[in-house]
Amino acid sequence: MLETPTRSLRSLFRWGTPDQYKHPNHRLVSLMLEKFGLSSAELEKPISAGLESFKAEIPCKLTDSQLKSLQSLVGSDQVSVDSYDRVRAAYGKTMLDLFRLRQEIFENVPDAVVYPASRKEIVDLLRFASEHGVHIQTRGAGSSVTRGCEAPAGGITLDLSRHLNRIIKINPVNETVQVEAGMLLPDLESQLQSAMREQNLDYNYTLGHFPQSYEFATVGGAIVTRGAGQNSTYYGKIEQMVISQDYVTLQGDLVTREVPAESMGPDFDGLMMGSEGTLGILVSATLRIRRHLPQNTRRFSYMFKDFASGLAAVREVLQSQEGMPSVFRLSDPEETDVALRLYGVQGTPLETMLRWAGYKPGQRCLLLGSADGSHRYARLAAANVRRRVRHFGGFPTTSFVVRKWEKGRFKDPYMRDDLMDFGVIIDTLECSTNWENLPRVHETVRNACHENANVVVMSHLSHFYPQGANLYFIFIGRMDRSEFEAYHHKVVDAIYQSGASISHHHGIGRLLSPWYPEAAGSVAFDLLTAIKNHLDPRGLLNPGVLGLGKGN
Repeated sequence: MLETPTRSLRSLFRWGTPDQYKHPNHRLVSLMLEKFGLSSAELEKPISAGLESFKAEIPCKLTDSQLKSLQSLVGSDQVSVDSYDRVRAAYGKTMLDLFRLRQEIFENVPDAVVYPASRKEIVDLLRFASEHGVHIQTRGAGSSVTRGCEAPAGGITLDLSRHLNRIIKINPVNETVQVEAGMLLPDLESQLQSAMREQNLDYNYTLGHFPQSYEFATVGGAIVTRGAGQNSTYYGKIEQMVISQDYVTLQGDLVTREVPAESMGPDFDGLMMGSEGTLGILVSATLRIRRHLPQNTRRFSYMFKDFASGLAAVREVLQSQEGMPSVFRLSDPEETDVALRLYGVQGTPLETMLRWAGYKPGQRCLLLGSADGSHRYARLAAANVRRRVRHFGGFPTTSFVVRKWEKGRFKDPYMRDDLMDFGVIIDTLECSTNWENLPRVHETVRNACHENANVVVMSHLSHFYPQGANLYFIFIGRMDRSEFEAYHHKVVDAIYQSGASISHHHGIGRLLSPWYPEAAGSVAFDLLTAIKNHLDPRGLLNPGVLGLGKGN
């Protein structure tokens, strides 16, 4: 176990908190040895662990007068020009971020990090930016996987997570919560799920938003990137949870009404969601919540003989109008075999039974999931899944696999650090498409992924809709930075050329911005540009994100 020294390089690039780890188990290690030709000796000494202290000194381009002005607005202890703090604010969790940090490449760093404590301070900071022509980036907790945190033009980065991280009000009558943008999702959930005890309410509540980055993601980050949690098939993506929003823009306030729906021209909530800090700064939002009823959750898993049968089964479930599962995840054959290996199913009586029944390695597909809601709803939704999937040959494999997946679902990203210590990368790309096009997307993208033979490629469907689903691609391989960049570009291009969306829930950032104007269409992108020019005529907010303004 590698300790993470304070202010070390590793503390900048590693996932999560310094005192938590998830090391690859012996089954994953054996897979690496087989697939990548690694020797046991190579796994005894890391290539680059990043344990050395951060020593870089990065010049600040703000003048003394500008720094004094910033300090007068928020307090001197809420403005940092420390190089470590500035680098930390500029990097997210893309594989490219991790490569650069391990190589001590510090670029696109803000000149200062500012920690506003109120809406008024954000207003004042935007006024300062406008008066001085200083660029502003906005940061939550730094879990971006789209290069959304960078500051290509320097300027200041606003970190909202230090102070703007509170619940303003839980409204049990409307079943809503008003919350500041910098609040971490686990902190929000903790207070919602203890509302009966802590606030003397009749029920505990949940937002139902559980992305894999859950432990280190903020409410505002989820909203402005239009994120999705792993339970989204039942609870919806974040945009289905947003009731109203409060933004500060360079042209004034943009506050939407707290109503469940309206017919008053274009949807300004929708416009601002997904803007990724390019149009204004989200201060707070009112979100839909639901009663927290974990005692009713029903878990299930099934095995199919092939991917086509699994696809037909899940589509039938989603279109049956007999209840929506909460977690719903269909793995393709390669991911299924890897999952069964990592979960320790290989060599067990269950594995023997599956083979005997015709569920063969390299062909079979695993479906796992759960159903939430009231006792009656969860029971009926799970029963509907059981009835529908059995029609397509789904073999019940109990809740064991689901519970194993649930146990590690928020900890898996920790393994990236260990793997990368030995030159092995693990990264993901996701997209969405309709049912009719899904087999084509799956085949096209997997073929592109497998053009590099020395790569393990896993893919699954998650975030389901009656009209289609999200496809998630996970690839593990030995690559250097240049190889990874070329590989990543090729896979994104394959997604785009297949007719799928280039992002379902991670946003665009700067990483996917080369594809975005064409993917959006010229009229739509020109309209977005016009809105940007109105709200931010000098291009001061998050330059380069969504392909708007200058940025790397």
